[in-house]
Amino acid sequence: MENLILSFNVVAPLCLVMALGYFLKYIKILDNNSVKVMNNATFKVFLPTLLFYNIYTTDLGSVFDPKLMIFATMSIIVLFGVLFLFIPIVEKDNSKRGVMIQGIFRSNFVLFGIPVATSLVGEGEVGTTALLIGIVVPLFNFLAVVCLETFRGGNINVKKIIHGIVTNPLIIGACLGLLLLILNIKLPVFIVSTIKDISRMATPLSLTLLGASFSFSNIRKYLRETIIVVTGKLIITPLIFITISYYCGFRGVALLSLMIMFASPTAISSFQMAIQMDGDSDLASQIVVFTSAFSIVTVFCWIFILKEMALI
Repeated sequence: MENLILSFNVVAPLCLVMALGYFLKYIKILDNNSVKVMNNATFKVFLPTLLFYNIYTTDLGSVFDPKLMIFATMSIIVLFGVLFLFIPIVEKDNSKRGVMIQGIFRSNFVLFGIPVATSLVGEGEVGTTALLIGIVVPLFNFLAVVCLETFRGGNINVKKIIHGIVTNPLIIGACLGLLLLILNIKLPVFIVSTIKDISRMATPLSLTLLGASFSFSNIRKYLRETIIVVTGKLIITPLIFITISYYCGFRGVALLSLMIMFASPTAISSFQMAIQMDGDSDLASQIVVFTSAFSIVTVFCWIFILKEMALI
């Protein structure tokens, strides 16, 4: 019962904040334009600041785990490869293929990783998760471009991909935090305090905007594709890779970080990328909405199971 209550207390706040965002959109305090503008600010300022702060304030010696980093990287590449072969078998429309592939392998690790990890292990112990985010996000971006370009029929521009990665605000924030940490550069207390205050805005604001982005207008049109992606993203993928992670010996915050990486809903940015690269953006939007909605239940279940087994 204790683990049931703990799991509920971790997931319920995420659900309520997203519900608030949907309600604010419903009563027209927020509209599509304001959500778009605020999402842009969150992506470029608040989330990078959150990553910077969590990495900068961590103990690198205790959180740097080469085995974890290599395992996470290889797992994503393997998952991507399997999907690259499987999705074209079940979906014949090229505009949907790339969107479905990234919908399953590309998780909203940034948005869900820090708050879930903080709720379970405490604010001072999420350095492992933050560091893993810094490794995984560039890989997600690179592979998403590869699959969308492939099924668009375009040429993969490696130079453009690299430029997109190195100018990604999330990557910049993570790298700056890691650089200052490695060089042992100490910022003035008032600056750290300011960064901390700004970082605290990132999670509630991002979740509110995620809820405000929910739209259920194309349910019937994309029902089959949505079921495939939601099942693959929230149930099959975490089931396989959490099991493999367990047998590879990961426990505690390392296993928790992997669980969040695999079980989180599809990244919001996958929708914008689908628009830019001629993917089916309406399907991409539905995938973000329904994986986010159903993840409230599935993430709760994964946390409960792992806590019951005393693995996290």
